[in-house]
Amino acid sequence: MTKTTLRIGSASGFWGDTEFAAAQLVQQGNIDVLVFDYLAEITMSLLSRAKAKDPAQGYAPDFVATLQPLMKELKSRGIKVIANAGGVNPSACRAALVAAAQAEGVDLAIAAVLGDDLMPQVEALRAAGTQEMFSGAPFPQKVMSANAYLGAFPIAAALQAGADIVVTGRCVDSAVTLAPLIHAFGWTADEYDRLALGSLAGHLIECGTQATGGNYTDWDTVPGWDDMGFPIAECRADGSFIITKPEGTGGLVCPSTVGEQMLYEIGDPRAYILPDVVCDFTGVTLTQIGPDRVEVKGARGRAPTDQAKVSVTYADGFRAMSLFMIGGIDAGAKAQRVGAAMLARMRRHYAQRGWPDFTETCVEAIGAEDTYGPHARPDAREVMLKVGVRHPLKDALELFSREVAPLALMSAPAITGFTGGRPKVQPVVRLFSCLVPKKQVAASIDMGGQAVAPPPWHGQPFDPAALPPVGGPLPPADAFARGTRTVPLVRLAWGRSGDKGDAANIGILARKPDYLPFIRAALTEQAVAAWFAHLVKGSVQRFDLPGTHALNFLMHEALGGGGIASVRMDSQGKAFAQMLLDFPVPIPADMAL
Repeated sequence: MTKTTLRIGSASGFWGDTEFAAAQLVQQGNIDVLVFDYLAEITMSLLSRAKAKDPAQGYAPDFVATLQPLMKELKSRGIKVIANAGGVNPSACRAALVAAAQAEGVDLAIAAVLGDDLMPQVEALRAAGTQEMFSGAPFPQKVMSANAYLGAFPIAAALQAGADIVVTGRCVDSAVTLAPLIHAFGWTADEYDRLALGSLAGHLIECGTQATGGNYTDWDTVPGWDDMGFPIAECRADGSFIITKPEGTGGLVCPSTVGEQMLYEIGDPRAYILPDVVCDFTGVTLTQIGPDRVEVKGARGRAPTDQAKVSVTYADGFRAMSLFMIGGIDAGAKAQRVGAAMLARMRRHYAQRGWPDFTETCVEAIGAEDTYGPHARPDAREVMLKVGVRHPLKDALELFSREVAPLALMSAPAITGFTGGRPKVQPVVRLFSCLVPKKQVAASIDMGGQAVAPPPWHGQPFDPAALPPVGGPLPPADAFARGTRTVPLVRLAWGRSGDKGDAANIGILARKPDYLPFIRAALTEQAVAAWFAHLVKGSVQRFDLPGTHALNFLMHEALGGGGIASVRMDSQGKAFAQMLLDFPVPIPADMAL
């Protein structure tokens, strides 16, 4: 493949994304490569359970169903397809694709990248005393899945061998975009800046329409929610690229929509660690060069580490979530008392049976701003009461489930609208992240009868303490000489938040560079920790990104365990940025907004 640019379209941000995106990009996007991202950490455990029931399962069947009717068009247009839809069974996904291609009468070379599954090494990892990389917790006992994050070079090797479609198991999300760039432009493993830019392109489009106006602070400025355009990265051989979308589709591509996505879930922007490169996004620039076209430059790269990150999921008891409406006067107060009564009743009956107490409980009156804690402005006359509970015994939560509805006759007035009937009791699946030497992870490539050798891993020890400090501006000493006024942060900045396990990430971008000193002065680590003290139990870190006049906050122990392990309504921190955008920021009285 010899090209000066490569157009890569992303058709999926998660398992369950819209089925219409792929056809939009194939038929309207003028793309060279179509990529899909399916695998969140919790998805791996769900797929593991599916494979345990049926050895032919364990991948994302939606991917095959989406791709099959497009196969003839993909072939005629010469569009390559890359997806991590293989889950815990990439070879079975490949077999399903081969059968689908045969059914469509299309000759397609299909490859599967293997080697991420470390379940055969679980006992060795436990015996070696492997600890959780953030908390130091010991290796879990009831492991459901264990998968190393593979990089882009095995995918690129499959493309080099002639694959039209490549499916993988657990690879880092951005690898499906980086791989075709490595293949098309001949990038080598030591071209770190280009690998960092290619990885950033992948990071920007991996969540689908979040880069084209979805989940955007200024949501009211985004047209066409009914036909949102999926993102396209138009990439050059030097690594720079343009983010855009198919013409005539809804959405908005501008520096702030792209910038919000750049900050999404990245942690320390000086060292966004990926299998193929350690990325530095602090100097990235975003420039509007045309309608719905943003040019991205300035990512830098360092050598990859000699460790592979491994995502382990394990069983840890059970949980249940009840949800129903309470209306009328003092709805919030009624909801809190009803929730407390539900828990008290169960604790009394548990004690009578000799069962232990709940592992965790969470009562939230949704509509009375319970999630805002001390910042709430409650005056609600209708709320949804959510009571989430965890317990080591399934029978205990089955009893809880049966005893939710009776509260409607024995407690507050105006209880109604029970959502989904009795709460479902679900197993709790927790995430355990750890590092293993890359030499313990061996990728391989399945192309049927064709032998393809995977490239070697590269890496060297990484010391985060050696990263150069990156700072930002503060207001001049006389900034408030002519008086002060206070405005909510949303007047000065855009924001987006998300999760990594039990950590929450909030990215804040100044609407104008002149606002940044005042934002930085107000949003100290201590101030943000205090603002979220009712939710965040760990430390808060702040990082600067001068290139985009932005800040990134990483809040540890912030999500009650995170994902399906949490009994909070917002278990992924999706609303955290919106909460922070209410933060009062002092600015000079004469500063124009």
